[in-house]
Order: sequence, then structure tokens, then C-alpha cells
Amino acid sequence: MAEKKDEQKEKKFGKAEESKEAKAERAKAYKEKEENNEVLVRILGYDIPGSRNLYSGLTRIKGVSWSISNAITLKLALPKSKKISELSKDEIAKIEHFLRNITVPDYMKNRRNDILTGESKHYLSSDLDVKREFDIKRLKEIKSYKGLRHALKLPVRGQRTRSHFRSKGIAMGVKKKAK
Repeated sequence: MAEKKDEQKEKKFGKAEESKEAKAERAKAYKEKEENNEVLVRILGYDIPGSRNLYSGLTRIKGVSWSISNAITLKLALPKSKKISELSKDEIAKIEHFLRNITVPDYMKNRRNDILTGESKHYLSSDLDVKREFDIKRLKEIKSYKGLRHALKLPVRGQRTRSHFRSKGIAMGVKKKAK
């Protein structure tokens, strides 16, 4: 009975199922082959694999979401399915210029109504990290609930602590039995 099922699978899929070891070896060989021949394109200080298409490749840049990537492809009239390695230097320069002077609606920006200036801006790469660190530092200084949670290295957004977040060395709700 089992042999018939195996034969049916072979007929249906064209070959017998491979063992896990064979699949792992094949995947490893494929990755090594890809790494040796991979073309990297540098956009705003980020190396993007040339095998990726434009739409998904731009999301490798910190601060560029799927919606921003979509906006770039639409505003610059570039096909989403075009490979990163096929971009010309002019197209890369256009993308970098667009990202530096981003023109998208405010709701798509990652820094709306800034506390200090009140403006809506879109930050990329290290600027985004710096702004985030300053925000957390400000929350700690004013001793808000979120700031206290950050200071204690506990979850900030309402997650439970009894059964999670034990990797940081703080066990909250469970005590070990004394023997």
C-alpha cells in the first residue's frame, strides 16, 4: 500500500522525495554558488543583492518600507520586476536623489509631527537610529510608563511577562520550588 503511494508521488512529481541531508547539501551548494557570483549594488550605503527585483531590493535600505519602495517605482516610472543589477548609474542616482528629498504624503513618512519641530520628515539609515535613541532617552527622562519599561528592559507595548521575555535574566511571575 505504501509502495503504491510512493510510486504515485514519483509519477506526480517526477522523482522520489529527497532525504533531508540531500536537500541540505543541495541548498548549501546553491548558496555558495550564489555568493560567488552575486553582484552587489550600493544604494545610500547599503549593499543590495543584484538578483533581487527593485521592489523588494529597496526594502533592504533601513527606513524604506514596502510602501515607500512602491512610491519610488511609481514616481520614477521604473518597473518593479526589474533586477537591481540591471539598473543604470543614472537610475541609481535618481533613486538616491528621491530618497534624500522624499516627496510622499505625510502619512507615509516615518517621523510625523516631530515633537521638537512639528514637521513631518522621513529619515533613513543611521539618522533613524539616532532619532529613535533620542526618543527613548526623552521618555526615560520624563519618567513616562514607556520610559520606565525601557529602563527596566521589559516589554513596552503590553506583552505579557509571565511566560515570555525571560532571556534578559529577569523572571517575573514564576519562582522555582526550594528543594
